[in-house]
Amino acid sequence: METITKNNIFNSQKLRQDFPILSKKANGKPLVYLDSGATAQKPKQVIDAISNYYQSQNANIHRGVHQLSQEITIAYENARATIQKHLNAAVSHEIIFTSGTTESINLVANSFGKKYINASDEIIISEMEHHSNIVPWQVLCEEKGAVLKVIPINENGELRIDEYKKLLCSKTRIVAVTHVSNTLGTINPVKEIIALAHEKSIPVLIDGAQAVPHMKVDIQALDADFYCFSGHKVFGPTGVGILYGKEKWLNKIPPYKVGGGIIKTVTFEKTEYADLPLKFEAGTPHIGGGIGLAAAIDYVNEIGLENIGAYEHELLEYATLKLLAIEGLRIIGTAKEKASVISFVIEEVHPLDVGTILDKQGIAVRTGHHCTQPLMEHFGLPGTIRVSLVFYNTKEEIDVLVNGIQKAIKMLR
Repeated sequence: METITKNNIFNSQKLRQDFPILSKKANGKPLVYLDSGATAQKPKQVIDAISNYYQSQNANIHRGVHQLSQEITIAYENARATIQKHLNAAVSHEIIFTSGTTESINLVANSFGKKYINASDEIIISEMEHHSNIVPWQVLCEEKGAVLKVIPINENGELRIDEYKKLLCSKTRIVAVTHVSNTLGTINPVKEIIALAHEKSIPVLIDGAQAVPHMKVDIQALDADFYCFSGHKVFGPTGVGILYGKEKWLNKIPPYKVGGGIIKTVTFEKTEYADLPLKFEAGTPHIGGGIGLAAAIDYVNEIGLENIGAYEHELLEYATLKLLAIEGLRIIGTAKEKASVISFVIEEVHPLDVGTILDKQGIAVRTGHHCTQPLMEHFGLPGTIRVSLVFYNTKEEIDVLVNGIQKAIKMLR
């Protein structure tokens, strides 16, 4: 795949040809898709991998002696190995297939919580968490009589590490924070967060849903105990995701769901569970999803995450300058370290109204609270307009966005 021209310029226009949907029109206008933070579009390579599975490989895994079952079992386990290598996990059985980030967090909250959380224990999350990394811990605290502690943020949308240090104590049982904020784009210092927790032997879960599409994640370098992400945000299919867990923790905690596929032996008196990773993969998995996710990982690695990161940072800087030139527009989240996500509000106009008018011009953005209502409360806002940029976006699309916003302002004021 030729992604860099001889002038060393990132060839986004060439890459766009890999994404069939980007040639679509929306409301009669060329589609300008700026909502990849919600779900990224899929390249032909991923679509073809999924189609090929259903056309020529379809069978169940780990269970059949026939050729098709054996072939797809090998392909599925190769997909697991692809993700292990991508994350630099120590062994492939530390990679658990789930339905996405939400299920991954629920798995840890339920399985870890069942064994290790008791009354008066404390769980630490942050003020910028997605609801998926708030509600499971909140429910667990209600069930167990535990206490949920929250790391505050400053006005730039950065975690207050000084306050985090104060929260860590002998009652803390687990820390769960996002790597990259889906609303603010803030890149959190997760390596430091993990190291501080480990000084007190406290395990850490990292929500990597918004990080994995934009940057290289080295699990062993971070030393995370649990790390999770969703396939559909990293150009793969919906309904599949990953939970990485250190082997020592995955061996200690009980299964989240039980049934076929996770069993070593069953009698009416006792059940013995399968070894990792099958212990956490009850039922027939989303086999096509796993194959498609591995194809997506191969695709971004062929482009190169360093190339992707550099180009997306260029887009972020360009979009930030262009947007700030609009009178009355204010960016929410100005952290020093940011991924290519921009949330903003405009004086005297509601985000939903702006989003609706942009849609009529073929421009897809996100409006609302972005599943981060506590974060919106911090800033005293009902919601924002969010633009999330990836490598198939262009500066020309940002110019179209700016013109569309200016048109919306004229109509609404």
